[in-house]
Amino acid sequence: MNFIRNNFVWLSGLTLFIIYLITLAPSVVQIDAGELAAVQATLGIAHPTGYPLFTLIGYLFSKLPLPFSTILQLNILASIWCASAVVIFILAIKNIKTTEIQNLSSKPEKKSRKKTIPQKENFNPPIPEIIKTAALIFAGFVVGLNKTFWAQSTSVEVYSLHAFLICLTLLFAIKAYQSGYSENFFSIKNPWLLLSIALALGFANHMTTLLILPGIAYLYFSKFRFNKPAFTNLLLLITSFIGLLIIFYLYLPLRAAQQPSINWGNATDLDKILRHISGKQYQVWIFSSIEASKKQLAYFINNFPSEFTFILIPAVIGFFSSFNYSKKISVFFLICFISTVLYSINYDISDIDSYFLLAYISVGYFSFWGVIKIFNLINVESQKIKITLALSALILILHFGFTYGKVNQSGNYVYQDYTKALINSVPKNSIILSYQWDYFVSASYYFQNVEGFRKDITIVDKELLRRSWYFNQIETNHPFLLKGVASEVQLFKEALIPFESDEPFNSNLLESLYQRIIIGILTTNIDSHDVFIAPELVDNEMQQGQLKLPQGYFLVPDLFLYRVVKESKYIPAPEPNFKIRMPEEKDKYVLNIQSFVASMLSRRALYELQNGYPDRAKVYAEKIVSDFPDYGLPPGLADILK
Repeated sequence: MNFIRNNFVWLSGLTLFIIYLITLAPSVVQIDAGELAAVQATLGIAHPTGYPLFTLIGYLFSKLPLPFSTILQLNILASIWCASAVVIFILAIKNIKTTEIQNLSSKPEKKSRKKTIPQKENFNPPIPEIIKTAALIFAGFVVGLNKTFWAQSTSVEVYSLHAFLICLTLLFAIKAYQSGYSENFFSIKNPWLLLSIALALGFANHMTTLLILPGIAYLYFSKFRFNKPAFTNLLLLITSFIGLLIIFYLYLPLRAAQQPSINWGNATDLDKILRHISGKQYQVWIFSSIEASKKQLAYFINNFPSEFTFILIPAVIGFFSSFNYSKKISVFFLICFISTVLYSINYDISDIDSYFLLAYISVGYFSFWGVIKIFNLINVESQKIKITLALSALILILHFGFTYGKVNQSGNYVYQDYTKALINSVPKNSIILSYQWDYFVSASYYFQNVEGFRKDITIVDKELLRRSWYFNQIETNHPFLLKGVASEVQLFKEALIPFESDEPFNSNLLESLYQRIIIGILTTNIDSHDVFIAPELVDNEMQQGQLKLPQGYFLVPDLFLYRVVKESKYIPAPEPNFKIRMPEEKDKYVLNIQSFVASMLSRRALYELQNGYPDRAKVYAEKIVSDFPDYGLPPGLADILK
C-alpha cells in the first residue's frame, strides 16, 4: 500500500500507457498520419506550421532499434507522450502549494487569539490523504480517458506531443505563480525560466499553445501587478522564449535547402518561412464567418457530453466548489477553457476536436475538486472514504466502457489496405492524379518514402498543384513529370507571386494556367506512362465542367480509378482480388472509402456489361456484395446476380 501511495503518479501513467497500447493503431490511419510519419522518419518538412520539434524527436525515436515497423514505433511514441502528459498533469495539481489550498491539509490550523474575518476557504473540513490521492488519480484518468485525448494516443499526430507540452506548461505556470521573483532569472531553478522554455517547446510543436497565454497572463499580473519589476521579469521571459523558438524554427530553412523528398512550403527564404510558420494557406478558415463559428460551437456543445460521459457529474460539482478551495488557480483553468473554446470555434475545419484539448484538460482539473466535494457531501462518517472511492472507480469504469469502442484503433488496417490495393492496381511507372488526401494520398507518403512501397508510381495531389512549392517537390521526386508543361508551370508560378503575397492577382489567369497544367501533365505523359484519375475529379470537377479532357481522350473505369486513354476500344481491368479490412466502428472516413471502392466496382461492372462481358461484370458485382453488402447495386447489376 505504501508503494502505491508513494508512486501513484507514475503508476497512473503506466496504467494509461498499457491501455493506450491495447487501443494502438498498428499502421497508418486517416488524414495527416501518413505524411507526418514520413516527415519524422525522413527528416522532411510537414504541412504548416512545420512542427520542427515533433519532427526532430520523432526522427530520433524512429531510429531506435526496436522490433517494430516504423509506423508502429511512431504510434507508440504518441502513446508515450499522452501517458507522460497525464503524469505531468497529476504532478501539476499535486504541486499546488498548501498556502493556496490550505484546507486540504490533514492537520487543522492553530487557532489565533486575534479576531479575524473568516475566509471562505477555511470552512472546508480536512481531507484524508487517501482521498487527496484518489482525487489526483481520478483527475489524471479523466484527462487520459477523455475521448479526444485518448484518440491522440492511438496514432502518430502532433497533438500527442502538444498535450504533453501543454501539461508541462501548466506545471511550470502553477509553480511560477506560487514563487516570487528570482534574483537570477537564468537560473535553471527559476520556474519563470522553465515556463518560458516550456512555452517555446510548445510553440515549436504547435501554435495552438497560444491558447494557454491568457491564463498565464492572468496568473502573472495577479501575482506581480503592473509595475516595473513585473515588466522587467516579463521582458526576460519573452526574450528567452523567442531566442529558443528561433533556434527550433531554423530547422525549416536549413532542411529545406537540402531539398528533402517531403518539403512542404520549400521554406528557403524569410517570406516562405514566415508564410509556413504562420499557416498562411489555412488562415482563410480562421474567423471566416459568424455562421461557421455558430456551427463549430454547436458541434462542441453537442459533442461535449460524449467526451466525458459520467465524469461530467463530478466535474460540474468540482467546478462550483473549486473556487472555494483555490480561487486563483481555478480562474486560471476557467480562462484556459474559455479561451480555447472561443478561439477553436472560429476555425472552420471538420477535424476540429483536437483543438479543444486544453479545454478538456481543464475539465480534469475541476473533476479533482469534484471528488473532494463528493467526499465532503457524504454524511455517513464511517463509510465516507469507501463510498467516495467506490463512486470514483464506478464513474471511471462506466466512462471507459462507453468510450473504448470509439477510440480503439487496434484493428485498423483500412488505410494501409486501401492505399496499397489502389497503388498495386495500376501498372509500373503509372501516374495517379487525385486529392484523396485523408484516405490514401497522405498514407502513400509513408508507404512510398519510408517502406519503399511502389516508388515507381507517381501520385500527384491535384489541390497541392495550386501551390508554388509543390512544383519544387515534384521536380525533386519526379523530374520527368513537368517537362512537357515547363512553360505553363513557370507562368503559373509567376502569377502565384502576388496571390501568395496578399497582393492583387489575376484569378482568371491563375485558373486557366492551373487547368492547362493538369491537362498538360496527362497529355504529355500518356504516351510513356499509364495515367489514372481518381473518381472525385470525375464526380466533381469534370461533372461541373471545371476540367475537361481534350478531344480524342476517354475515361475508362478501372478498379479504384479511371484510366485515361486515347482510344475508345474496350480496356481490360485487374481482377478485384484485393482485401480491405474494415474496422468494426465505421466513422465517416471509413464509410467514404467504402463508397469510393464500391462505386468504382459498380462502374467497372456496368462498363463490362456495356461492352458485352456479363461474366466479367458479375465478378465485380459479386465483389461488391461480398465486401460491401450495404451498398445498393444498380438495377442492371442486381439482375445479373439472380
